[in-house]
Amino acid sequence: MAPVLLRVTQLSKSYGARLAVDQVSFDVQQGQTVGLLGPNGAGKSTTVSMICGLLRADSGSVAMDGAPIGQGRNSAKRKIGYVPQELALYEDLSALENLKLFGALYGLKGAPLKARCEQVLALVNLVDRAADKPATFSGGMKRRLNIAAALLHDPQLLILDEPTVGVDPQSRNAIFETLEQLKRAGRSLIYTSHYMEEVERLADHIVIIDHGKVLANESPDALYRRLPAQAALRVELAQAPAGELLELLHQQPGVGGVRVAGLALDIGLAGAEQAAPLLAWLAAQGSAPLHFATAKTKLEDIFLNLTGRSLRD
Repeated sequence: MAPVLLRVTQLSKSYGARLAVDQVSFDVQQGQTVGLLGPNGAGKSTTVSMICGLLRADSGSVAMDGAPIGQGRNSAKRKIGYVPQELALYEDLSALENLKLFGALYGLKGAPLKARCEQVLALVNLVDRAADKPATFSGGMKRRLNIAAALLHDPQLLILDEPTVGVDPQSRNAIFETLEQLKRAGRSLIYTSHYMEEVERLADHIVIIDHGKVLANESPDALYRRLPAQAALRVELAQAPAGELLELLHQQPGVGGVRVAGLALDIGLAGAEQAAPLLAWLAAQGSAPLHFATAKTKLEDIFLNLTGRSLRD
C-alpha cells in the first residue's frame, strides 16, 4: 500500500441550521486518484474548499504529508493544486500572461517560470494559443488553462472540482487525456463530479457523499460487490411473461432480481457468465428472446442502492 499523502478527518461545516458537511473522512494515497462522487448540493465543493484551506471547518482536520492544513500560508498548502468549479482566469490577459501571473504568486520567476509555463501549456495542448486571450477560448479550453495554472508549482496533489461542467464532449475528452497523463506520471488526484461515467473512467478509489455524509469509501471493485447483481441482462419477449415463468425465473441460479418492463425483462445476475445459461433456459420454457443485451452494474445502481434516489435527483 502506498503512503498516505492526504488525510481528511471528520470534517464538518454548517451554514446556520443546515449541516453541509457531516464528519467527512477519507485518505488519498500517493499516486492515487480519488473520485468524490455525489449529486449537486451533496457537500463536495464545501469539502474540497476546506481541504485547500479556503474555508474554515467547524471541526475536523486536514493533513498533507503529515502536516496540518489551516488558514493562511503554510508549506503544506503549496503541495496542493486546486482547479475550482468557477473559472479563475483574467480574460484581458493572454493565456501565457495568465500563467506568468499565477506563477509569480507561487514565487516562480525568470527562466524556471518560463520553462514551467511551456511545460503546462504543452500538457493541456494549448501551446498554439499561448498568445491568445481566454475571452477567445471555448469553455473547454478555459478549463484546460485553469488546470495548467493549478499545475504551475508542480503540486503533489491536484484537486479538481467539477472540471467538465459546461464543456463539449471533445473538450471533455481532452481534459480526461490530460488527467490520465498525470495519473501515469504518478500524480495524486481528487476528482469531484456528479457524472458517474467520469468517476468510473478515472478513479481507482471512490468516496460517495450525499447530504454531507460519506456513504461509501472504497475501491470500485468493493463497491460493485455491495450489490447482489454484478451484471444485467435485458431480454425482449414476443409476449408478456406469465406469472409462472417469473416465479421460476427468480429461482434460477445467479438471478438477483427481475423487473418487468412491458414485453422486456430486466434481470440482475451474479455474474455475466450466467447470461448464456439463462437465455437457454428461457428458450427451453418456450420464451426465446427476440432481442437481448447484457451490461455491467454501474455506479448509478450502487448510488441508488445506497440512497434510494438517482445520482442526478
